[in-house]
Amino acid sequence: MWRDPIFINGNWLDAAQTFPVYNPATGEEIARIADGGAAEARRAIDAAEKALPAWSSTTAHVRSAILYRAWQLMLEHKDSLAALMTEEQGKPLKAATNEVQYAADFLLWFAEEAKRSYGETIPSARADQRFIVQHQPVGVVAAVTPWNYPVSMITRKLAPALAAGCTVVLKPAESTPLCAIEVFKLLHQAGVPDGVINLVTAKDPAPIGEEFCTNPAVRKLTFTGSTAVGRTLGQRAGGQLKRVSMELGGHAPFIVYKDADPVHAAKGASLVKFLNTGQACICPNRIFVHADIVDAFVETLVQRVGKMRVGAGTEAGVAIGPLVNAAAIAKVDAQVTDARDKGAQVVCGGQQLQQGALGKGHFYAPTVLTGVTDQMLIYKEETFGPVAPVIVFNDNDDVIAMANDTSYGLAAYVYTQNLSQAMRAFEGLQFGIIGINDINPTSAAAPFGGMKNSGLGREGAREGLMEYMETKLGGFSI
Repeated sequence: MWRDPIFINGNWLDAAQTFPVYNPATGEEIARIADGGAAEARRAIDAAEKALPAWSSTTAHVRSAILYRAWQLMLEHKDSLAALMTEEQGKPLKAATNEVQYAADFLLWFAEEAKRSYGETIPSARADQRFIVQHQPVGVVAAVTPWNYPVSMITRKLAPALAAGCTVVLKPAESTPLCAIEVFKLLHQAGVPDGVINLVTAKDPAPIGEEFCTNPAVRKLTFTGSTAVGRTLGQRAGGQLKRVSMELGGHAPFIVYKDADPVHAAKGASLVKFLNTGQACICPNRIFVHADIVDAFVETLVQRVGKMRVGAGTEAGVAIGPLVNAAAIAKVDAQVTDARDKGAQVVCGGQQLQQGALGKGHFYAPTVLTGVTDQMLIYKEETFGPVAPVIVFNDNDDVIAMANDTSYGLAAYVYTQNLSQAMRAFEGLQFGIIGINDINPTSAAAPFGGMKNSGLGREGAREGLMEYMETKLGGFSI
């Protein structure tokens, strides 16, 4: 078993206490990790504050070169990182490998974008005046990342922060600290100076979150996780008017119009709904299918879902891995039970899997529900599990209103062969990311983020860099 210490100012430090990390597929303890708290967070913030002047004054080309080297190192260690992720987080090895590639993409993108943090000149009405705009790093950044994408969510925050010239303190999810440790080792090896990146692992995130929100040296907080926790952190950070960006929960609609190919749409739905065992904020949570094609859609969806193999991510051919913990199983099962009790039909799956080796982990059968109505919990609440609820609609205008009837606004999906219908849906849906006949509308080069209770700000793209920069105006009288 590992017992890795906390990383502050370029040093791996011991902690008095440790906490266990478990493999969700087997229930086995795989490591014991340093259990930090508010004191360690303060030390890390102090180190980041001291490192800020030197790091922020380095040229964009120097920062770019370090990120480029980190990209190379991550690709060189892709297989080992993916294997660790599968052991620690549970997703199938192929999916873990894809995530490492996605994580590396952010390092490369922001290595390039660092050199494009352009300013501008603005014409003045006065002949003796000149306006110049510069973008400068916001300062010390506190970052909190989730367990469901334990590598890519780190680079999606750290890469733009480093490119902008900020220093960072990261608190990774308590379920997946091992991936964070390995990413920090690679960044340190790539040449990130001491104090520029700092890592504090902990079983209880609350004291560290409190320090992040109240320490005046922290000028920006970036968080990916639940809306409830994000709201709490945002309220606390608001007391000091810190910059905040948050990627929170989702309740994605998946709309299949009458003119769509139901087989093609069902194939797409089966892929994106069960992505990461349904444990992704962009997974569809409400699948709206026109009444004229719902039978063909459901038939194909059930055929594909029924073939999905469930098991440990290390096993060949596994498509559905474990959920993160017992609480996740209980939440999914409660939603399925509620839907069944209120009239929904369970046409595939619908139960926790406990036979044989599956009984040691947190496995739930990939599930398809039909007859879902707005009276059911699954219609209103994010599931974060492998359940596909199908809802029938008849009117195109009604379905947009149904899709928008949520406090969330992260991702949405539309299947149609009609360009006008696609444009009306794109413009009418109140979501930050919309895939039109596309189940993967994400990239390091594209802005990622939501509306309403799904978050603030954007990650990736040029917008991702600007989240870590302040705009400074100079007025020169000549």
